[in-house]
Amino acid sequence: MLRVLVAEDSVTSRELLVAILRSDPEITVVGEASNGIDAVVLTKQLRPDVITMDIRMPKQDGFESTRQIMIDAPTPIVIVSSIYEERDVEVSMHALRVGALTVLPKPPGPESPDFDDQCRKLVQTVKAMAQVKVVRRWRERVTITPPPTPHVERAARVRIVAIVASTGGPSALARILSNLSADFEAPILVVQHISTGFVGGLAAWLNTISPLPVRVAQDGEPLRAKTVYVAPDNAHLGVRNQSEIALLRTPPIEGFRPSGTTLFESVSRVFGNAMVAVTLTGMGSDGVAGLRAVRTAGGRIIAQDEATCVVFGMPAAAIAAGLADSTLPLDAIASRLEELAAP
Repeated sequence: MLRVLVAEDSVTSRELLVAILRSDPEITVVGEASNGIDAVVLTKQLRPDVITMDIRMPKQDGFESTRQIMIDAPTPIVIVSSIYEERDVEVSMHALRVGALTVLPKPPGPESPDFDDQCRKLVQTVKAMAQVKVVRRWRERVTITPPPTPHVERAARVRIVAIVASTGGPSALARILSNLSADFEAPILVVQHISTGFVGGLAAWLNTISPLPVRVAQDGEPLRAKTVYVAPDNAHLGVRNQSEIALLRTPPIEGFRPSGTTLFESVSRVFGNAMVAVTLTGMGSDGVAGLRAVRTAGGRIIAQDEATCVVFGMPAAAIAAGLADSTLPLDAIASRLEELAAP
């Protein structure tokens, strides 16, 4: 049985979450916390396999509770947050940075037409996150010095970067973007698998820590240097030409829209060997088919290494397919991008 702790201050919401989780015969709810402090205490006492964590709770919010749990009793945490409160979305992003694995919107009431789908997604996510091996976070910031960057043969200066990420991606993106200089010229296009309703908050949060402006991409807008574009909900991200963003409503690929494969294929068609594709932490293999197009066009491919991934799924798939030109720890990726894009 998968043992779950539910942290939620609203009695109604908590009862709904518990009922949804208990509807699956493989899940048992071992504890319920009505505030953030109890969530930390019960985690240490009960040692659950997974925690669903609300953001806005009395005594201590979900961010601080997540931070403490990841220091004292590392446990997979799924943030369950309101998408209608700007502060909740912002705090959810911070919780991902300190160790939570993913974020989901709070399930609607049973009268909603989306109720069954949201329940199914909650159960599937909790089960999937239980398989993730989380690591302890430290109270003091640890500075990691990346290894020396090996010499890179440059067939062409990189003029655009395409990145795909899933589980663990928001934190990884934050690390890469915060390590880039404000003079990084190449535009950056990002596909991050995240629950519907959270992409705006993700972009806003990344914008506060990145020296480059971060925005949710819009169809037909200019492709500008020194700018990061994040794919919006339910649309594939790509480029129409070397100066224009394209959003596509074509069918999902392997269940994903936006898809890393569509991003990589679109950018490689337009920019050829002047692009670099980056595949970061995440479950599954989204993007691998698109990386084959990047390889054919002569673009460079970077995969995040296993040691720094929350889930070594997508990078592992790229490496297993023989497509990665380099496999780098997270803290070495920004410096490699700087080198590839240098004039």
